[in-house]
Amino acid sequence: MFAIRLPGMAAAVVLLLAASACEQKAAAPAPAPVHYEPVAPSPVGTDQNVLQKTFTLKTSVAFPFEIPARAVRPHLHGLYTSFVGDVHGESGSAANVDFLVLNEDQYGDFQHGRPSEALFSVDDSHNQAVNFDLPASMDRPVKYYLVFRGSSGESKKTIEANFKVDF
Repeated sequence: MFAIRLPGMAAAVVLLLAASACEQKAAAPAPAPVHYEPVAPSPVGTDQNVLQKTFTLKTSVAFPFEIPARAVRPHLHGLYTSFVGDVHGESGSAANVDFLVLNEDQYGDFQHGRPSEALFSVDDSHNQAVNFDLPASMDRPVKYYLVFRGSSGESKKTIEANFKVDF
């Protein structure tokens, strides 16, 4: 009886091994790619001078500045005063200029004369305080432009400007 069970049992073992060898195990799913953030100091609690200058304006002038990566609440603030002719000349409505804050796409449109909206604008002012929260910069630096624009054909204007960004 023992001799009869052994060949049957051996056949069952061989069949089990053959069946398990034919089974292909499902490949383990590929691990999800890991996204590593570069380690960099946070700009929070710092500030940056953007523009501290006296300059002349005939048609328009732009001043680029960059917000560093990971700036959660960049806040632009400052003021400008414009004069007809030289500094501290006439500073009434004849000295009015437009002031714009533009991102890169908007500035590209501005340069090519295409209509576009501005992040922030002040029309026809010769003395203006500016307080504006810029969008968070996330994981990349972001470039912006302060643009001063006069009307063509007007006399030369001189502008005193002082702007900072707090992070």
